[in-house]
Amino acid sequence: MKTSSNSPLSAATLHILLALASEDLHGYGIIQEIARQSQGSYRLGPGTLYDNLKKLMDQKLVMDVPRSALPKDEERRFYRMTPSGREVLAAEVERMRDVIATAQSRLKERRPRNA
Repeated sequence: MKTSSNSPLSAATLHILLALASEDLHGYGIIQEIARQSQGSYRLGPGTLYDNLKKLMDQKLVMDVPRSALPKDEERRFYRMTPSGREVLAAEVERMRDVIATAQSRLKERRPRNA
């Protein structure tokens, strides 16, 4: 998903990439991290999570952690953000900064009413 700087990520994609930004996680760990990062205001169900993970993997933004990198007794599938995923997330953060700056500027402006 090579999105242009003007194409916002879906809420689910944004939250999944944010959850994977600092560590590899299994599916339930991603759900927990999203709830933690959003202070419970955004919840992702398993169906939505795995549908989005498949799309992100198809787009090479997320990958499976190689089994050799996991403890021998770990049977869950872990996910890792790829360098391309990190680039897409960084572009989205920059896009959001621009939106916020514009919104803050507009909120400070006082326009006279047309009578």
